[in-house]
Amino acid sequence: MLQSATKASVDWDAHDNHWHVRIQVGEEVIKRRLDSAAKDTDADALKSKAVACAKDEGYDVDPGTITINR
Repeated sequence: MLQSATKASVDWDAHDNHWHVRIQVGEEVIKRRLDSAAKDTDADALKSKAVACAKDEGYDVDPGTITINR
């Protein structure tokens, strides 16, 4: 069973030219880079990638709580 994440966000880093996922679990924040997503990737695809990233880290995140910051 996966532990539930508090929230998650996907942010575009213009300096790095990559999307970054931030998964928050209580006070802990896990940051991961999304190498496989282009800048113009739609929000649903980014949320799906964030959910997959969270699962890889052992967490469950509700796609409705994920924010996208372009």
